Amino acid sequence: MDGDDDGGYDDGPAGDEYDDEPEELMDEEEAAGEEGGEEGQGGQNEVVEISPPDGEYGEATPASERITTPYMTKFERARILGTRALQISMNAPVMVELEGETDPLAIAAKELRKRKIPITVRRFLPDGSYEDWNVDELIIPDEQNLLPREYEIDATARSAPTFRAG
Repeated sequence: MDGDDDGGYDDGPAGDEYDDEPEELMDEEEAAGEEGGEEGQGGQNEVVEISPPDGEYGEATPASERITTPYMTKFERARILGTRALQISMNAPVMVELEGETDPLAIAAKELRKRKIPITVRRFLPDGSYEDWNVDELIIPDEQNLLPREYEIDATARSAPTFRAG
């Protein structure tokens, strides 16, 4: 058994075989782009941008001429909390004092409760223009949902009606 019988499997190219596909040559920029591709996945240089529905940006509306509601929607709240929790999980600086919290979502909720989140909400209008709102300018209608669990239960217990047999 000198290795001639390979059972129908190819052990790979022998030294004197010819590969008829030409080698692709890359520019230095392309090679740098491939090497740096992993950094864009989770690195600091990644820019995430949401474009308006038609793909073209209009003009910014001044703060004095805003026409949208000052209330934060539940979708904006979810997006803000998720984005900020992701930032915190990637070691972004925290804007509030931590009291033993380790969960990024709980820390983001605490920042939102104290209105310390450094995020701007951009609302696009049908005419292509947009309005920028800072989180501290918006009214949060579900603010009681941002309370930690133990406070929420205490508040519910105190406000619950009591029934007496009598």
